Amino acid sequence: MNLIRPNEKRAKTAILMIWIVLALEIVSFFSSYLQYDLLKSFSSGSAVSNSEISVNDLRERLIAILYFGAYLISCITFIRWFRRAYFNLHLKTDYLSSSDNWVALSWFIPFICLYKPYQIMKEMYTKTNEILFEETNQANAVTTSYLGWWWGLWITSNIIGQVVFRTTLNSDSIDSLTNGTIASMIGNVIGLPLALITVKVIKDYANIEQLLTEVQGDEIIVSTENTAIDPGF
Repeated sequence: MNLIRPNEKRAKTAILMIWIVLALEIVSFFSSYLQYDLLKSFSSGSAVSNSEISVNDLRERLIAILYFGAYLISCITFIRWFRRAYFNLHLKTDYLSSSDNWVALSWFIPFICLYKPYQIMKEMYTKTNEILFEETNQANAVTTSYLGWWWGLWITSNIIGQVVFRTTLNSDSIDSLTNGTIASMIGNVIGLPLALITVKVIKDYANIEQLLTEVQGDEIIVSTENTAIDPGF
């Protein structure tokens, strides 16, 4: 009898952090819009006081720090859930393309990070559907049709993030700073459906992961967090 590791708590934590990032996307969008309005006023020759500039810069820095911290934690919690889910699936089949360690590493290796995490996620959905069909004759317990949208939004969001970073880093004029602000707002807008669809990805797989445990009668280790037998990250 397989002893799978609990993953429900990791799923809930990952989802919570995504909701926090989504809220900060909205806050960041409105903050960027205020900066855009300020830049347009300045470029049109309207009077802009030093205090307005200082307040804008302070607000933007604070939101950027909060967003970066939440985004980083969200990425970590998502990958921890993702890796644990793949680890558990390894206990139920011998026919998976990667190791659970590779699940985490695939996000950080150049070029491979553009496709490998998506392939692993799709494999998790597909293989779990196959096992459930064999055990319960239940076909397509969850669909993979929206995984392409999820990954496309993720790639697009990261490309825009790079544009914002490079534009802001090299901003030596009002025009370049304005363009960077516009790109930041576009990134925030894309971040909203990305957050929503990522929550769906986690919830859907968490549901079939639980169903798979029930139909196979597996035992779950009560808790392995922060212990020697926990499979690492």
